[in-house]
Amino acid sequence: MADEKAVVVFSGGQDSTTCLFWALERFKEVSTVTFDYGQRHDKEIKVAEDIAAELGIEHQVMDMSLLNQLAPNALTRDDMEVHAGEDGELPTTFVEGRNLLFFSFASIFASQRGAKHVVTGVCETDYSGYPDCRDVFVKSLNVSLNLGMGKEFVLHTPLMWLDKKETWALADKLGKLSYVKNKTLTCYHGIQGDGCGECPACELRQAGYNQYMQEKEREAL
Repeated sequence: MADEKAVVVFSGGQDSTTCLFWALERFKEVSTVTFDYGQRHDKEIKVAEDIAAELGIEHQVMDMSLLNQLAPNALTRDDMEVHAGEDGELPTTFVEGRNLLFFSFASIFASQRGAKHVVTGVCETDYSGYPDCRDVFVKSLNVSLNLGMGKEFVLHTPLMWLDKKETWALADKLGKLSYVKNKTLTCYHGIQGDGCGECPACELRQAGYNQYMQEKEREAL
């Protein structure tokens, strides 16, 4: 893979930024693509642009506003509260069809750049029940994209079987723990770095960080 190109589906969050550094270690050339789907906090796009610019990486923002019209959710609507799913229901932050569309358009973007590798930060371990973050979905879509486009894409999911503690460990292994902690935006309320500390995304992120740092301190003794 050292002589090949890759495209990272990039939101500027912890997971996709960790995947970006993962890709930079493995591929000759890396581009990023961010999707503007009317997310409530457009700061997410600005953070992604800033990180890509700082790293000197090609970055493309694609208009996916149609998704906002089709799938109302708490990430795009001010009148919907962010809360976890109860009694088997999906969280209000689930955007129906998002990854189906994102990975498909990212593959088209990759094809135009002669890249066969598409990297995404989806994870089944800490995925909040989102059906489009499952390994079986990614593998199925990979087959469909190859058949539908006559290409040989590879959808990479380096975080698929990692929990948040292990994702922090990977960022540290890549030498980017501090960068990911301070520069990324994971918070559902649009606060960069450690976030609001109260939304489900911040709670999951902080719990994983604390677990990793405690483990790291024990190993250092």
